Amino acid sequence: MNSHQRIRSALRGEFPDRVPVMLHSFMMAAAEAGVTMQEFRSDPETIAGAFLRSVERYGYDGIVVDIDTATLAGALGVPVDFPRDEPARVKGGLLHSLEAVRDLEPVDLLSYPGVRIWLEAVRLVKRRCGSEIFVRGNCDQAPFTLASLVRGIDNWMMDLLDPGNEELLHTLLEYCTDVTVQFIQLMAETGADMVSNGDSVAGPEIVSPSLFRRFALPYERRVVSASRELGLPYLLHVCGDTGPIVGDLTTTGADGLEIDYKTDVRLARSACEGRTTFVGNIDPSGVLARGTPALVEEKTLELLNIFAGNPRFILNAGCAIPPHTPPENLRTMIRVAREFPIAVRS
Repeated sequence: MNSHQRIRSALRGEFPDRVPVMLHSFMMAAAEAGVTMQEFRSDPETIAGAFLRSVERYGYDGIVVDIDTATLAGALGVPVDFPRDEPARVKGGLLHSLEAVRDLEPVDLLSYPGVRIWLEAVRLVKRRCGSEIFVRGNCDQAPFTLASLVRGIDNWMMDLLDPGNEELLHTLLEYCTDVTVQFIQLMAETGADMVSNGDSVAGPEIVSPSLFRRFALPYERRVVSASRELGLPYLLHVCGDTGPIVGDLTTTGADGLEIDYKTDVRLARSACEGRTTFVGNIDPSGVLARGTPALVEEKTLELLNIFAGNPRFILNAGCAIPPHTPPENLRTMIRVAREFPIAVRS
């Protein structure tokens, strides 16, 4: 069984030959390639080369092609800052009033250079990996989080609390859903094996579960449906402690949930059992970046033992791996996964 088959098996609920590993490691890949984030995000060949060298160096099964969390926002006209040594980041909202959502014009994402670079990078990675390594094309932000960037997160939070804003809130969410789906459709054309989005602002550490269910969950489901119509498996990432909504997340229809390390993994296993594949969730900073190899081994084994007997499991960090993570820590996590007896049943 090769790496591509290993991840496919886990997504289908079939036992692979060993624990599959898919890393969200774009910042570390860029750092180890010796390029700045500015250089990384500016050239598809540089992006592809960094990921390919990384997978050759560490021998994991799946590449997550990610660039930043501001590309879709930038394509919509939101002001974006491009630091030399950090991923791009939004500088403020686009809409000075919620009523201005009525004036938003349709956007052709291919007119934005960052989108074209991202898509071409995935195309290059997939062409070179073929059917050996699994390629996940991340598609930036899910509708709720994208809406928060378009409006400005502080304004968005205030808007959500006013019942009189219901219609305009959904108008903006509809607009952002169309944009997110457009990116997924474009990503499908690259040959990516899977697509994904992040919806970090939708987590319980930012908004209440009731607001999540009202304004985020319906649009997450629509994005999943759009991916399914294209014949692609879909993964959803939400930051923070998702315990209060993890059951809801399993109703999106997503093939995989990338769960942050703050979530109780036993609760997550119970919620995901038989419904979706759990992806994660080693602490990327406290364990992988700042921990010792011994701590990495301990936490990896702890997680693997919790999911022993469940084929719907892919090892990853709980979020993006920091750029200066010690290579030995990453190798330790992967080694422990390789040595873990997949035949163990709970």
